[in-house]
Amino acid sequence: MSLSTARSFLSEACYGEQELDANSALMELDKGLRSGKLGEQCEAVVLFPKLFQKYPFPILINSAFLKLADIFRLGNNFLRLCVLKVTQQSEKHLEKILNVDEFVKRVFSVIHSNDPVARAITLRMLGSLASIIPERKNAHHSIRQSLDSHDNVEVEAAIFAAASFSAQSKDFAAGICNKVSEMIQGLDTPVELKLKLIPMLQHMHHDASLASSSRELLQHLVNSYPSTPMVIVSLHTFTQLAASSLIDIPKQLQLLLQYLKDDPRKAVKRLAVNDLKLLAKKAPHLWIRENTQVLCECALTIPYNSLKLGMLAVLSTLSGTIAIKQYFSNVGGGSLVPPRLTDLVKLAQECCYHSNLAVAAHGVIVLTNIAISCPEKDIVQLEQDTVLGVESLLMLCSQDNSPSAQATLKTALTSLVKLLKSRPHLSQSAVEFLLGQLHLSCDSSRVLMCHALAAIATHLPVLGDGMLGDLVDLYRVASHSSTDKQQELLVSLATVIFVASQSSLSAEVKTVIKQQLENVANGWTVYRIARQASRMGCHEFSSELYQCVRTRVASEHFYFWLSSLKEFSQAEQCLSHVEDGDYSGAMSAIAEALRSYQKGIASLTAASTPLSPLTFQCEFIKLRIDTLQALSQLICTCNSLKTSPPPAIATTIALTSGNELQRCGRISMQMKVCMDEFRSLAARYADLHQSSFDADYATLRNVELQQQSCLLVSHVIEALILDPQAASFQEYGTVGSVQTESEYERRMMSVFNHVLEEAESLTKKHPPVSHLHTSCLCDAVIALLKVPLSFQRYFFQKLQSTSIKLALSPSPRTPSEPIPVQNTQQLTLKVEGVVQHGSTPGLFRKIQSVCLNVTSVLQSKTGPDYKIPLDTKTNEIKQRVEPHNDYFSTQFLLNFSILGTHTVTVEASVVDESGIEWKTGPKTTVSVKSLEDPYSQQLRHQLQQGGAQPAPQRSTYTRF
Repeated sequence: MSLSTARSFLSEACYGEQELDANSALMELDKGLRSGKLGEQCEAVVLFPKLFQKYPFPILINSAFLKLADIFRLGNNFLRLCVLKVTQQSEKHLEKILNVDEFVKRVFSVIHSNDPVARAITLRMLGSLASIIPERKNAHHSIRQSLDSHDNVEVEAAIFAAASFSAQSKDFAAGICNKVSEMIQGLDTPVELKLKLIPMLQHMHHDASLASSSRELLQHLVNSYPSTPMVIVSLHTFTQLAASSLIDIPKQLQLLLQYLKDDPRKAVKRLAVNDLKLLAKKAPHLWIRENTQVLCECALTIPYNSLKLGMLAVLSTLSGTIAIKQYFSNVGGGSLVPPRLTDLVKLAQECCYHSNLAVAAHGVIVLTNIAISCPEKDIVQLEQDTVLGVESLLMLCSQDNSPSAQATLKTALTSLVKLLKSRPHLSQSAVEFLLGQLHLSCDSSRVLMCHALAAIATHLPVLGDGMLGDLVDLYRVASHSSTDKQQELLVSLATVIFVASQSSLSAEVKTVIKQQLENVANGWTVYRIARQASRMGCHEFSSELYQCVRTRVASEHFYFWLSSLKEFSQAEQCLSHVEDGDYSGAMSAIAEALRSYQKGIASLTAASTPLSPLTFQCEFIKLRIDTLQALSQLICTCNSLKTSPPPAIATTIALTSGNELQRCGRISMQMKVCMDEFRSLAARYADLHQSSFDADYATLRNVELQQQSCLLVSHVIEALILDPQAASFQEYGTVGSVQTESEYERRMMSVFNHVLEEAESLTKKHPPVSHLHTSCLCDAVIALLKVPLSFQRYFFQKLQSTSIKLALSPSPRTPSEPIPVQNTQQLTLKVEGVVQHGSTPGLFRKIQSVCLNVTSVLQSKTGPDYKIPLDTKTNEIKQRVEPHNDYFSTQFLLNFSILGTHTVTVEASVVDESGIEWKTGPKTTVSVKSLEDPYSQQLRHQLQQGGAQPAPQRSTYTRF
């Protein structure tokens, strides 16, 4: 019964009463550990990793590990093995053990057992704990003793422990190195044991002399023991040691290439290839031209496809790095061989047409990287060879449905897109080829080709019109069944059509897509297509799709979500009908759009749940609503120049007050209000950007563009009307040089540049304020409205999830009760935190450090007022900590010299690898009550009874 209760505690996602749940779950598991049945004890032990995962704070983990140590000390070998497995699975939580000495003492007591298996399990346990006890001499001594044991199980466990401690402790590695060398070279050591001892040498890299002696031993072993297993183990250890010590990588490359070239054994060649690939990833800059040339020569002559594939994998890794430039930099120095005639290019061209698809894929990667990175005189021929190689591979794989063919096809298409981004003049013929292949390919190949076409059309929108006819024809006959691949094809084809049509779908295209969706598409496919239409700015079509799919869902939250998306699409559709120069029409369109947006935000709020609060979506839509209202207000303000022109005495008022803006009348003050509003909106967009740590790059760029549009309008208002002399256009003039990645960004950048040019030319010609200035502002508003808003991926889908959980100590017994502290003492506030990830941690950015900001505010005062130094009234401390294994801990010293209740707020934010700070939260508050210390209280009472004036409060500042 107790274990089923524990399982329910650990499986349910509970919110609130977190500490109570943790203690309850631990108590239930403890009951299992105390059970007299072995099965229940084992089951309780193996449930501990789930407990650690759900409640990853030190106070619980420390208690749990001490209980496990007791089981390890008193249980049988099977229970010890279970505890060992739990410890190895929970390696990231080991540093949270507070009583390390007590934990190790209980585990270590088993090392004196007469049972060699118990000693072996203990040694493995110690090896698993090496990260927290690297310098424990008793553990070092036991491992050294056990290496001399006559029991094979114990010796193997000692080798595992020795390797673990060598990786963590420089002293242990230096002390054990000689003993390991003697055992490896000793004649009485069996070969099997030598093979297990040799890999330990890869950890002997803590200093140069240790690495050098280990390298000499490995060199001796390679020469003295030519058997295949010994050479393989020694060479691989050699490579690992070189990769860690770095200085020996060039020598290791020569050694591996020598074995690859001269050793006839296939297994040794395969090991050499694998190690070369490891070094190619680790240090491609250390590959000189001779190394790459030897590898090419071996690949050209090798008869085995598996080995050729491995060598090409190494070359494809190198071809995307600096090594490829080093290879071609010396060509022509001592000889007149052009790049196209080098062995590397010959090998790549030969492999592009190889019968083995994997070999052909790597050949295409190498050839593409060469064509991109080596602009030489005869690059035209090299480009043609690359395109022919890619097209032949595409033709071969596009009709094959097997996983290997699809993987090769994906590689070839990726290489093609990469080549076309670098060489745009090749795009037209490549697109025509892909469109021709689409009709002949199988469904899974068509999906991949559609992705490639979408990437090409996004980068080169001029090719979109040429694609549209073929794509619509294919859509008519694309699907005749409701299989998963057919549904995927419908989505992919629709995406390419949206990209190619550049947010202006014709009636014919809409009819074709709708007809196919009605025939075979399921609800999920319709939603995905609608989502893509929203991302590409085809809002009229997406609105129709959301309308038809919103009644086909099983939850009211989904219904409200789809209803909100429909309203947002309708709102953006209203703005698409705005015409240049039609200012009253623009205001009507904004008003209509705002009505839809208000309906949509109500539905969006109803769609949110505690598990999915839709914070980003709600904030983004609120900002969009406020931006539209601000744009509408700006048009109204511009119109006020006609409805309420400056009075006749405006010039006199301006001369009297010394404020030139008074010459313009009331419009100047209204414009200042508008400018402040747009600057406030830009600041709110910046806050939204800073709080979206898990967003993809396109979504963040979209938020940046909204922010820049608000800053642009505020700048143009200032430049045209408020302060033409001080405003400068230079800081905004570089936006056109930014590399654009999407059609929406391209159009927004075009609008920004056009508006800036118009405003700059007008500022030079006419003084403010005339109808020309207000017309320029209104035209800028309409130009911004005419660009269809793009709802990016993060609005619909969260691919990365990161959250921080904080725990403060001391903590109050109940949430409403404050923590008592004397005013003459300082409170030590310990802040612990755990970083929690979703299924794909670090997909877009990773946490490098966590910033903790602690502030305190006096809520209510209980004592009399005294003159107290200003720095004692508040606490404001900021500290940055780096999480280790997703855990961090730090302490703050807070001063509460003023009597009363203080509220302490701890707010966390994260810093990514680029040094950018993100306001992710959370924010935790705790109440502290500052009490008068007994001595001061007694002294004050005595003085009051004697009728004297009360003395100042006794504090740390009055003692000295």
